[in-house]
Amino acid sequence: MAGRRRWSTEEILDAAAELLRTGDAESFSVRKLAAALGTDSSSLYRHFRSKTELLRAVADRILLAAMDGHHPEGDWKQRITALALRVREAFGRQPQLAAVWGRYASSGTGSRLVMEEALQALRAAGLPDEDIPVRYHRLAVLIAALIASEAGVGSVTPEEHEQGLELFRVAVLGADPERFPALSHFAREVRPLGADRRAAFEEILASHLADIERAVGRG
Repeated sequence: MAGRRRWSTEEILDAAAELLRTGDAESFSVRKLAAALGTDSSSLYRHFRSKTELLRAVADRILLAAMDGHHPEGDWKQRITALALRVREAFGRQPQLAAVWGRYASSGTGSRLVMEEALQALRAAGLPDEDIPVRYHRLAVLIAALIASEAGVGSVTPEEHEQGLELFRVAVLGADPERFPALSHFAREVRPLGADRRAAFEEILASHLADIERAVGRG
C-alpha cells in the first residue's frame, strides 16, 4: 500500500494561506490544515513546531512578496511611504492574513527586509541612533494597526457592507440632537469607517512622518 504523500514546507504554507483566506486565525487549526492536505497533524509538526510558528511563516510570505523587486527611491519619507503602501497593498489582496500579521507578527526573511528598509530610512532622516529603535517601533505599530483595521473592513461581504452602511446612516442621521449635539451637527459630513481608506492611511502616515521630521529639526 502506498504511503501518505510528503508535503513540502511551501505546499503546507500554500494550503494554510488558502484556509486563512476563507476563515480567520481564530478558527484556523493545524488539525484542519492536516485534514485539508489529507494527512495527520504530526506530519505538519515536522515542519512547524506550533500553530503560531506556522501562522508567522504564512504572514512572512506576504511581506516577502511585498518586498519582491523593491528598490528604495527618494528621500527618507518617500521610502517609508512607499514601503508602507507596498505592505498595505500586499495584505489588501489577502485581508484575512492581515489580522494574522497584526497578532502573530513575523520573524522571517520578509520581516527582516521590511525592518531593514524602515531602519535605513529612519537613519537617512538624520535621527540619532539611540532614537531610532523607539521611532521604528511606533511606526511599525501604526502601520500594522492601520493595515489590520483596513483589512477588517475589506473582508466583509457586499451584503454585510450594505447593511453596515444602512446601520451607519440610521445611527448618525437619526441621532437625538439633545443627547448627541455634536454628532447631529456633523451628521451629514461624518463618513463611515470604510470610506476612502487609502487617503486616510496616507494622511495618518504623513502626519506621523512629519512628527519625526520635527524631532530631527529639534535635535
